[in-house]
Amino acid sequence: MTRSSEPLAAQARTLARAGDWDGARAKLMQLVGEVVGGEATDLAINRDQYSLNSLNGRVSLTDGRTLFFKYHNEEGEDKTIEEYYNAELLREAGYRVDVPLFACGEPGRQILLYALRADSRLADVCRDIEARAAWSEMAPVVEAQQHFDEEGVAGALRSLVPAEVEKVCREPVHQLFHHRLVSEGATPGFGGRVARFYVGQHFRFPGVEVEWERLASLQWVVNGVPYASTLGELFAEAGIRLLPAALADHGAVTAHGDAHNANVWYEADGETPQLVSFDPAFAGRQIPALLAEIKATFHNIFAHPLWLYEPHRVETHYQVNVRLDEGRIHVDHDWALTPLRAAFLDDKTEHYWRPLLTELRARGWLPTDWERVMRLAVFCCPTLVLDLRADGGSGHTPHSSALGLAIAVMAGCCPVEGEDAFSRFFARLCEA
Repeated sequence: MTRSSEPLAAQARTLARAGDWDGARAKLMQLVGEVVGGEATDLAINRDQYSLNSLNGRVSLTDGRTLFFKYHNEEGEDKTIEEYYNAELLREAGYRVDVPLFACGEPGRQILLYALRADSRLADVCRDIEARAAWSEMAPVVEAQQHFDEEGVAGALRSLVPAEVEKVCREPVHQLFHHRLVSEGATPGFGGRVARFYVGQHFRFPGVEVEWERLASLQWVVNGVPYASTLGELFAEAGIRLLPAALADHGAVTAHGDAHNANVWYEADGETPQLVSFDPAFAGRQIPALLAEIKATFHNIFAHPLWLYEPHRVETHYQVNVRLDEGRIHVDHDWALTPLRAAFLDDKTEHYWRPLLTELRARGWLPTDWERVMRLAVFCCPTLVLDLRADGGSGHTPHSSALGLAIAVMAGCCPVEGEDAFSRFFARLCEA
């Protein structure tokens, strides 16, 4: 395969973000042609709310085939990923995974091409149920998720091995966490995306505006519940505790690492629906066990309904009020998990996390601060996947910004008193 002088996938992502969909389409058609060794005759890009750092769609080839493509590009971070697509290693480990027909993992050109499916992505199935409040239709989806969690923990336990520091540090899953917290010359926790998104920036919330320097040191009170850490403290702690070498103090597993529902097919043509993952961009053989299912836990459950992926709808769906007093920021909101997401949380708790933690404890591989590790990683999911500031370039509004940061704080630290959805989740895990 001949590599072009410029990273075509990166160019396509930039063009798409600028609204030049025709330009992005042309770049992707050129890239697909180079990867498959033929010519692409047509290409359509899906424009959905889940493609935060990637694009996907359909491409037609001169041989008559139509394929599904997906590529992933992290701005300024391409060189940190060496082996990008790992479907084969997941299949070898016994996971249910869609293996691409073609793949290119070169920095700036990462793309996968799959046989075209008629199946929906699980993200779209769930969104449809929630949009219609069709809770009577969610049972088969919940059952499929339960089986997927059972298969996931079985794969994790089957592949669970002592962590090897050098191998752990090379795993691409850290791209989702620590690599987004650091950059040369910056204090750990305040580099990377934190520096680009938040440090030195102005924040707009409903009726309140505040600079980062002040916001970073404010104590949060959410729905009357005070929280133990500030944003600044959470980013600083994450920059230290999520250091890859620091996560090699417990077991490691073979896992997908990024199995959010937009990376999962919902196969409904059999006797019972089943789930199949794809796009294992961050899969690996030595993923720290406590990180393996973090992205799926947050993005499939707590990022819904709609506030992270469709921030423009927050103001019409939720009440979000903000006020400042001496040293505190108060956020009151009425966001809550839907029945579907609550059922997913029950499944993930009982059929993935509790069995995994029980086995890690039995082998002596569960660190004493396992809850802090998990909370910090969950905190990173909303804050580092895109800029949560209003007018920060990712579509967030004052209402969604306040709600998103409040949920991130709820995820990242324990309430000083009272409880919330995250503290109840971790309380159940402590029983494992």
